[in-house]
Amino acid sequence: MLLHVDIEPLAPPFYVEAELRALPGVRVIKSNSSAMHFQRTRALVSDADDSIGIIVSKDCTASQRGRAVTLNAGDSVAILSQEPADVTFAEGPRLTMFVARSALAERANNVDDLTFQLIPRGSEALRLLLHYLKLFETSPKLRGAVAGHVHDLMALALTQHAQLGESNLGAIATARLNEALDHIAAHFLDPALSLTKVAENMRISPRYVQRLLEMSGTSFTERVTKLRLQRAYTLLAEARESKSRISDIALQAGFSDISHFNRLFRSRFGDTPKGVRTQGQYACGADQRP
Repeated sequence: MLLHVDIEPLAPPFYVEAELRALPGVRVIKSNSSAMHFQRTRALVSDADDSIGIIVSKDCTASQRGRAVTLNAGDSVAILSQEPADVTFAEGPRLTMFVARSALAERANNVDDLTFQLIPRGSEALRLLLHYLKLFETSPKLRGAVAGHVHDLMALALTQHAQLGESNLGAIATARLNEALDHIAAHFLDPALSLTKVAENMRISPRYVQRLLEMSGTSFTERVTKLRLQRAYTLLAEARESKSRISDIALQAGFSDISHFNRLFRSRFGDTPKGVRTQGQYACGADQRP
């Protein structure tokens, strides 16, 4: 009813868990299921919308318009919603995304001919697209911009051979900014984290990473320092950390220079690390009172 497909279970027990999200011109389905065979017959596609879908799955085989592809983990293929298709999925998770065909036709020539070609997991545009999809958790004011960026990235993934380089195209720059911020958030506790290491992970130049961060109104140093100070504040305020030395907490938060840490901490929070820890101890004691 929702997907306009006939579903044939391939191994019991049959189960499907799915999450559907929608923005203007973009629909995303994240699912996990048992092995199954999907078939879209001519009758089932008669009332389908004019959209193009991308399937990202592992151990999947698909056929449409006389062509067939096999997907390994992380690979993708684009399909036409208004054409019959057969898809066989192994058990496990997958992602399917549908966008309006007209949105892609504005961004790529002969878009129909670009469908049903393997998009390998090494495709940079595909990687950025999948990473960017987390921005669906965003405010209503930004949804139109996010949908436009998704359209741009999907069109680039379809063309496959597009050289993204250090592009200033809004979709690419925004997706890369999101990737840089996520990498920093995951590794800020590492004292050895540097702008160069972030750039190497993203396979772009440090200067380009710095320009991306400037888009968000910050620098690499400011972003890392803010995250480390927030982590230090949390450790100091928690009663279970009350026996730790302040120097040890500073090191846990990624600071190697204790004097520098003390100055930055007081400048940001208007109190010393010792003062914040004392407040945390008092608060804990107050919580335990009858």
